[in-house]
Amino acid sequence: MAIQKVGVIGAGQMGNGIAHVFALAGYDVLLNDISQDALDKAVALIDRNLERQVSREKISAEDKKTAMGRISTTLTLTDLGQTDLVIEAATERETVKQAIFEDLVPHLKPDTILTSNTSSISITRLASRTDRPEKFMGFHFMNPVPVMQLVELIRGIATDEATYKALHEVVNKLGKTAASAEDFPAFIVNRILMPMINEAVYTLYEGVGNVKSIDESLKLGANHPMGPLELADFIGLDTCLAIMNVLHDGLADTKYRPCPLLTKYVEAGWLGRKTGRGFYDYRGESPIPTR
Repeated sequence: MAIQKVGVIGAGQMGNGIAHVFALAGYDVLLNDISQDALDKAVALIDRNLERQVSREKISAEDKKTAMGRISTTLTLTDLGQTDLVIEAATERETVKQAIFEDLVPHLKPDTILTSNTSSISITRLASRTDRPEKFMGFHFMNPVPVMQLVELIRGIATDEATYKALHEVVNKLGKTAASAEDFPAFIVNRILMPMINEAVYTLYEGVGNVKSIDESLKLGANHPMGPLELADFIGLDTCLAIMNVLHDGLADTKYRPCPLLTKYVEAGWLGRKTGRGFYDYRGESPIPTR
């Protein structure tokens, strides 16, 4: 099937980035959220990010105008029923994702492909809550979506070859690179990345080093562009904790036990950049370590 119109569920950090790259690649995008304020902020952010690309001569002003014209928004989930491809990018909670799919499925066209941008949850299990497990896949973009080149493609146990090939072609049209991952907890990137971040939090928790020394050690000693605690703040500590819980529960191995300090930060509402505080305090002119 020809994919022309794409529905994106969730206008947050990932959803607005996904809408951005699809519109720029020539797809019509219908962006959905439960909050009008979230939709308005997402469209404004997409506009600013496209303008940044214009200023850097990555795209033309006409490209930006055309892309913005391809994006529309809705508060009504069922409006996505007539799209060719749906990408769910809601919060990383399985019950929320299941409820979204159960509400949406009765309104979809028979050949619409369903996907989730989940970074860790079982694709097979999510697909089982729909009427089309053969047309369901994991479609995991990296953050920030307009910048990062990788997209993980994760097949559930029932995903058919036509669906996989269709999404692979979409990734190519977006100008990105696809990596195929098996349906195991956290797939490839987060299976490797999140335990590293969790171990950095343990290193802080046990007093081996403070925030600054841990981040500088990885940046200068391992040539990482961001320190692991800085990266955790960028991702969101609640997301990091959710992924670690999926790994711990799904693989039943104590090496994936979330650090108690990570849990404490999340319980405090210190989730990183999006709340103004995490392992760094972002409320001043420059970030200050909180430990």
